[in-house]
Formats: sequence, structure tokens, C-alpha cells
Amino acid sequence: MTYRRACVLGAAAVVGLCTSATAQTRTFAARLSVVPITVAMQDSVAGRGAATAVLTGNRLTIDGTFEGLRSPATTARLHVAPRALRGPAIADLAVSGTTRGTLKGAVELNDEERGALEKLSLYVQINSEKAPEGNLWGWLFPQEVKR
Repeated sequence: MTYRRACVLGAAAVVGLCTSATAQTRTFAARLSVVPITVAMQDSVAGRGAATAVLTGNRLTIDGTFEGLRSPATTARLHVAPRALRGPAIADLAVSGTTRGTLKGAVELNDEERGALEKLSLYVQINSEKAPEGNLWGWLFPQEVKR
């Protein structure tokens, strides 16, 4: 094999690896807003936030921030359900801070969970001391690629 041919084949292999790695990575975003509330819950539920999730293969890595809660955050979880409906938690996420803070976690999705992500049926939920059944939530949507 000539030196020139080896260089061309090596460059093609590198480009192919980079292209396949890029094709397997997708980014999602969620706007965290208050869960549906009743009049009785108005003093307990408030706040806002945002989260991003990067899917690489079957691994979903989630990072986010929140602020304005009326009581300290206690837990954050990834749930599965169609938009605007509550569903079961499929993974715990780490939450730090009190009424303002961060959340993060990584989850290996199975085929069913990955299908739910593709159908826009995965959401992040933050619970707090005064709202243990949900304070903020937001569904993961594909993030638009800006060029």
C-alpha cells in the first residue's frame, strides 16, 4: 500500500467515525413550569426552570436549573407519559440547592423508554417540600439545530 493511499484511507476512516458519532447524538430541551394546580395549591407551587438532555446511543444525560420554588426542592425524576398527563418515574435525578438550584443525571434507556422519548413522552419533574407530588415539570422536545 502506498503512503498516499494509506493517508486517504485513514482520513476516510476518521471522517466516518466522526460522522457516525455525530449522527447518534441528539439534543432535547425542556421548559420547566408549574404543574397544574388547584386554588389550594397556589401558596405551595411556583417557579420555573430549564433542562437539556443529550442522547448518545441509549444513554440520556440530563442537566438543568430551576428557581423560584416556594419551598426547597427535594427530588427530581424522569417520568414517562404523554404530554400534560402524569406518569410513572423511570429514573431519579440528582437535585441540589433549595428554592433555586440544579438537577442532573444520566439514564440508560431501554427500547420502550427510547420510543417514549421519540414520541415526546418523557418529562422531568421536580418535587419540593410543600409540593411533594410535583412542583415543576417539562417534557423533552428535540432541540432545533441552529446554523
